[in-house]
Amino acid sequence: MSKKIEIAGRKIGAGHPAFIIAEGCDNHLGDTAAAREMVTRAHAAGADAIKFQHHLPDEEMLPDAPMSDNFEEPLYEFLKKYALTLDQHRELKAHCEATGIQYLCTPFSYAAACELNTLGVDAYKIGSGEMTDVPSLEKIADFGQPMIVSTGMCTLDEIERTYKAVIARSDSLALLNCVSEYPPAYEDINLDVISVLKDRFPEAVIGHSDHTPDLFTCFAAVTLGAAIIEKHVILDKQQPGPDQSVSIDFDDLTELVDGIRKIEAARGARREVHGLEQPIRTWAFRSLVTTRAIKAGEELTGDMVWSKRPGTGIPSHRMPEVIGRCAARDLDKNILLSWDDFEPAGA
Repeated sequence: MSKKIEIAGRKIGAGHPAFIIAEGCDNHLGDTAAAREMVTRAHAAGADAIKFQHHLPDEEMLPDAPMSDNFEEPLYEFLKKYALTLDQHRELKAHCEATGIQYLCTPFSYAAACELNTLGVDAYKIGSGEMTDVPSLEKIADFGQPMIVSTGMCTLDEIERTYKAVIARSDSLALLNCVSEYPPAYEDINLDVISVLKDRFPEAVIGHSDHTPDLFTCFAAVTLGAAIIEKHVILDKQQPGPDQSVSIDFDDLTELVDGIRKIEAARGARREVHGLEQPIRTWAFRSLVTTRAIKAGEELTGDMVWSKRPGTGIPSHRMPEVIGRCAARDLDKNILLSWDDFEPAGA
């Protein structure tokens, strides 16, 4: 049986709609009003959750930690200026509840997770950078809430180490296929790893966290069975910031949600003739018709009949049963044949 988890009553896993997370990250630039607008627009787009990040820079990193090239200033300085406070998170969580969308948050240290725990969060999202921080993840697992862990930059063996550590303490774990490039080369994404993760880590729900600037790999991930989709969002694509290049706007998010729901509706495995196909069969299939005039008593040969639409007469695949029969009456050219047009077999 496929693994499922539950966040605030929402079941996630095989047989349930993909859980779509709008990752607000730090694209609000510390502005509570902008973050609230992101909440409102994520809900309007149909996302299941919006996620923010809780940074305590001095718990998270050394001030001179090296940075990747998607930052125009040291990350430590950026976070000191723009990270949300716990009170801002409290306000945003309340706004999510009033709006009707699930609030999620990524703690970037165990101390940040402890602060979020005081808010009564329903789950913890763990970023790829913390995926190998087993001591912290074990303590977060002890809070007793579901954990969604991204796996960017990690080997399968590293993922397995974290998987075993968390599963030993919690039965509510999701792992997200992820490539921590900003934005990634499409050749590096390796979407089929979703299937590998499903096979190797059966006690975890498997999803996909996406850093591409478009929607295509998210759609493909859903067809491969990803139960969670996480996508960075931004109010204005022209706004500078470390996540600008990997973020979609809320019109794109609306399209993403709509496309995923349509893909889910289309993923059935039944091969049958559907009700809306029945009237089309009537005119689109082919029946046997005469290719020339035929006299009563004349034996039909292969050059006297062929197939044309509609499909309301003798089906064309039954031509061998018609060849060799004798006409029961004079038949005009280009008419739809019926069994009454032939003398009884053997007559």
